[in-house]
Amino acid sequence: MTLLYIIIAAIVLLGVAYAFRMAGQAATSNKPFFRDMPFGVAYGYVLGAVLIVLGVWLFFQPQNVDGVPQAGVMFFRWAVQVFVVFAIAAYLFRLLGRSVGTEGSKKLFRSMPLTAAFGILIIIIYAIVAIFAGAIAPYGQEEVLGAANIVPGGNPAMNGNPEFPLGTDQIGRDILSRLIFGAQNTVGIAFVTTCLAFLIGGSLGFLAATLGGWLDQLLSRAVDALMAIPALIFALLLITIATAWAGSASWQVTIYMILIIAVIDSTRVFRLSRAVGLNIVVMDYIEAAKLRGEGLGYLIFREMLPNAYAPLLAEFGLRFCFVFLTIASLSFLGVGIQPPLADWGTMVRDLAQFINFAAFAPNVALAPLLAAGAIALLTVAVNFVVDWMLHKSSGLKE
Repeated sequence: MTLLYIIIAAIVLLGVAYAFRMAGQAATSNKPFFRDMPFGVAYGYVLGAVLIVLGVWLFFQPQNVDGVPQAGVMFFRWAVQVFVVFAIAAYLFRLLGRSVGTEGSKKLFRSMPLTAAFGILIIIIYAIVAIFAGAIAPYGQEEVLGAANIVPGGNPAMNGNPEFPLGTDQIGRDILSRLIFGAQNTVGIAFVTTCLAFLIGGSLGFLAATLGGWLDQLLSRAVDALMAIPALIFALLLITIATAWAGSASWQVTIYMILIIAVIDSTRVFRLSRAVGLNIVVMDYIEAAKLRGEGLGYLIFREMLPNAYAPLLAEFGLRFCFVFLTIASLSFLGVGIQPPLADWGTMVRDLAQFINFAAFAPNVALAPLLAAGAIALLTVAVNFVVDWMLHKSSGLKE
């Protein structure tokens, strides 16, 4: 029955979109905006208007009906409020950047879209939290406080505690503290892994592009073989083998994970750096450097790398997102960052059962959603910045 209603609503919207475009053409005397508007664009306008109306209607629905909490309404209100707060913060941050700093930074902020300002702001906040986690967190990441399963919100009437605003987990560790230390562990390890992947993939890619011949063929075929295997499954397999053969201590598993993910992701970096390097190596200034007798290191790091900066920097942001999500996925599966270290993937796995209580106690369901939301927020922020960087490096103008 639900599917039937959806189909009927879609058909009705098709008719409304057609009428909307015809009415616009008639009202504007067939001006180009409506005359040249594709039907899909008209449908998008109508669908967007309907979604906005439904969103406003849902936002003002009561949070409790006959004493029963409406989890959907509560979560939607929280999402809208968080979105508005972050949008205002990003606007103020961009406004501050346009008036404070050097002339170069001011010019950069003047050309920056609001989405990029939002992304940079979130990345700065995550970096501060990760670096100063020990000073910011109210408790240690391993500290058991003796009060298990405290509900988020701090309301004693709902089994909350003001000392633990985000509650505690099953063994009594403060969720807020573990979220903060999770930024240090998850994001820090992802950053180190991405840097290592770029060091391996970028160096080999430029080397293959510069020397060519049998070395290029050997490295390219090896990379093709590694890229043919799904990354997450391959990483899971290699980490399992490494822990069985070389030890399974917590620090050892972390080292295995960093090295394995770095090697797997370096294949993508290799393909990009090789492709960019092949375009650069035929330039006149490279030939001039060769005629001067410059060595291989000079050609790669002084001539090729600066000219490949823009695409590699954009790829770094994308690779960081993939590495970050891979680490969280491995931790969720139990083979990533090991306890007692705090990790967002592990927190989602350990607190997932609280989602079952969302229907009648929405606050309880916040516990796993906080870690998942932290992962999603950083991923979106990095992608916003990467999109802006790609736009700038491509030379496209609006």
